[in-house]
Amino acid sequence: MARKEIESLREAMKSHWIALCVIPTADPHGSEYPGEHFKARKYLSGFTGSAGTLAVSADWAGLWTDGRYFLQAEKQLAGSGITLYKMGEEGVPSLEEEVERRLSERGILAYDGTVVSRRLGQALRQIAEKKDGRIRLIDLPEEVWKERPARAKNPVFSLELCYAGESREEKFSRVREVMKKEKAEFHVATALDDIAWLTNLRGSDVACNPVFLSYLVLSMEKAWLFAEDGALAEEIRSELLEDGVQVCSYDDFFRDLPSICRYKTVMADSSRVNEQAWSCFRRAGNVVDRPNPSSEMKAVKNPVEAENIRKAHVKDGVAVTRFLYWLKKNIGQRSITEGQAAAFLERCREMGEHYFGPSFSTIAAYGANGAVVHYGMEGEGALLRPEGFLLVDSGGQYLEGTTDITRTIALGALSAEQKKHFTAVLRGMLALGDAKFLQGCRGANLDCIAREPLWAVGLDYQHGTGHGVGYFLNVHEGPNGFRWKLPPEGTETAVLLPGMVTSDEPGFYLEGEYGIRIENLLLCRKGERNRYGQFLEFEHLTLAPVDLDAVDLAELDERDKKRLNGYHKQVREALSPYFEGEELQWLEEATRAV
Repeated sequence: MARKEIESLREAMKSHWIALCVIPTADPHGSEYPGEHFKARKYLSGFTGSAGTLAVSADWAGLWTDGRYFLQAEKQLAGSGITLYKMGEEGVPSLEEEVERRLSERGILAYDGTVVSRRLGQALRQIAEKKDGRIRLIDLPEEVWKERPARAKNPVFSLELCYAGESREEKFSRVREVMKKEKAEFHVATALDDIAWLTNLRGSDVACNPVFLSYLVLSMEKAWLFAEDGALAEEIRSELLEDGVQVCSYDDFFRDLPSICRYKTVMADSSRVNEQAWSCFRRAGNVVDRPNPSSEMKAVKNPVEAENIRKAHVKDGVAVTRFLYWLKKNIGQRSITEGQAAAFLERCREMGEHYFGPSFSTIAAYGANGAVVHYGMEGEGALLRPEGFLLVDSGGQYLEGTTDITRTIALGALSAEQKKHFTAVLRGMLALGDAKFLQGCRGANLDCIAREPLWAVGLDYQHGTGHGVGYFLNVHEGPNGFRWKLPPEGTETAVLLPGMVTSDEPGFYLEGEYGIRIENLLLCRKGERNRYGQFLEFEHLTLAPVDLDAVDLAELDERDKKRLNGYHKQVREALSPYFEGEELQWLEEATRAV
């Protein structure tokens, strides 16, 4: 039997003569974590994962999500009448293939043009044309979601130059150089992380991401920032005006954009601009479709940002280490749930100066829950016992940068197999962090370094090895990343450059038993230069012990031990000044040489 929310949607579809409706996980800006107002897919399907697309017809419903959420989606969709489509799995049709199969001849295919990207919109339009049907841009969830939350409209604040390292005028100038090369008169940016970075402004309209709802249009002489009414204080508005930025109402964007761009050459990224915004370019003279220049610019951290990020990771390392000490000391001595563990870690982070909150919802997954890659805890979660693994994936937002760390902790006795798997994951993480490679390599060239210890014994993990990380921005930011399965859009395939921050997080997940993931953030930097070219290497930014209680020393060769001891020496030297007494003794023992 279908969920009542799906049935209500079908009633609305019927009243509009709609044959099939597509509802993505998105806001008008392509944000990974849309605000509550935009979580229509979650409301309709009951699936709470951060990635997924729902499609509904009169007699069928399907949801597509990736390998991070297969187990979670299976549980949450059970009995909903919604079929799960596991993206990337052999024999599983894509969203576009299944929509084409399900859409009736001459049927109306509907979606909200403000939350569907131009690229997906193009694919759906082509499907409608094949079926001799038509497209209807309509926000159908709005008609059935009676208690829909309002859009966020929180205060915006400035990021000072001592943190940003580059003024907005300098950033605008760099983008305008690209516009000049592309012969573009206007650049339209709709991605919130790009806008926040370009303007040196931050907000809190999206959970865990310090961004604000906005659109930005840049010409060679001035700029228009469309933001929520009342979100920008007069002081900020005055500063923006001095820099040639006119502040406009967020709700006026779709009205004003066609006239701004009329008969002009516009530069925009169709993978990030929504379908409705792209339709405003119909009267533009020409459209240059290319990635936003700011995407790569902000991926390469400047020297000020890089130094600040190091400071952020010291603060974060102190918090995580304090949490690890508390957990090891108290497990088996008192009752601790997954939720209580996550809450204590958050309290440890709150002690740090310039802390603005988590960079994503903390994952504290005990035992079999750890096998669910992006486990969503219900209530207080499972009770921790003094045995097995606890996987904790968490991060923080600081004025000095964004952090993301995963540690898998032995709470007590482990089997030989558990230790073997943990050690294989650890070896992969350390090997990638120690990689030396020629400039010009992409993350796809290096991904197998982290997987090799697992592949060698016939094991693998169903997620990328790493993602780019923003500066006091989104914890997941391209274009850099580590993955060997390249997505169709070619994202996260950028050439690795000095200044890029990328996560290094191999894992192993045994369904129904346990999960293991160990994650550090890496800063790409220059190594030696010789007749073969410029070599690059990585610096470990993350500073926290790896649990030696889970390591099978017999599985480590001398190079593995050297890497592990070198990393733990770095951790010990950086964090020791912040501890004393029992905590310091524990840190020294936890980072001892093996």
